[in-house]
Amino acid sequence: MLDTLSLRAGYHGGAVLHGIDLTVSRCSVHAVLGPNGAGKTTLLHTLAGLVPVGSGRIELAGTDVTRLPAHHRARAGISLVPQGRRLFASLTVAEHLKLAHRQRTAAWSPARVLDLLPRLGERLRHRADRLSGGEQQMLAIARALLTGPRVLLLDEPTEGLAPAVAADVLALAGRLAADGLAVLLATPSPASVLPIADRITVLGTGRISTALDGAAARQDPAHVLAALTPPRHAPQEQP
Repeated sequence: MLDTLSLRAGYHGGAVLHGIDLTVSRCSVHAVLGPNGAGKTTLLHTLAGLVPVGSGRIELAGTDVTRLPAHHRARAGISLVPQGRRLFASLTVAEHLKLAHRQRTAAWSPARVLDLLPRLGERLRHRADRLSGGEQQMLAIARALLTGPRVLLLDEPTEGLAPAVAADVLALAGRLAADGLAVLLATPSPASVLPIADRITVLGTGRISTALDGAAARQDPAHVLAALTPPRHAPQEQP
């Protein structure tokens, strides 16, 4: 559904991503792992059109979208759930859903979203800043779904959440993939995504250090952990 080919991108003329090749398939969760500063957020923002591409290509279902602006990519089916949720604090849940549901022919309607996330149905009149962290994350995902995405980009969706709530968010990502979406999920925590990931890519300083099948990673998680561990340098001899 989504492919990058030798993708390079960065800020103010500097490169953060260096030749990224990855594929996000329909009905799958592709997890991008890496420590802070590895380029995970830059990758998702580049795919969403918020960071310009220096070179390389981005293809959505075989169509080149590399030079499309962010709003055109959103209409084409790439939807970003940003790190930190970024909701409108003074708007209610119902108002968020109404604003997001602009494509009346989209597969996702407010009724379908509330059926998937019944907790939001109990909070329709609550302002976003009155919601718990988990409810805010569910609302951010609901808002993205209402744009009718084919590819859902989740940037650290469990950040700051209690373990049980984080598990619910990850289970939701798995359900959405099973329902037909291509999900690209960025996180620094391998343990959280190993149970649901169909594909894993590890980034280190803007480069792919490891890429492997999710089933293989579950059988040998040490391989993933090793890729996330910076190499130790031999101590220098004292003069």
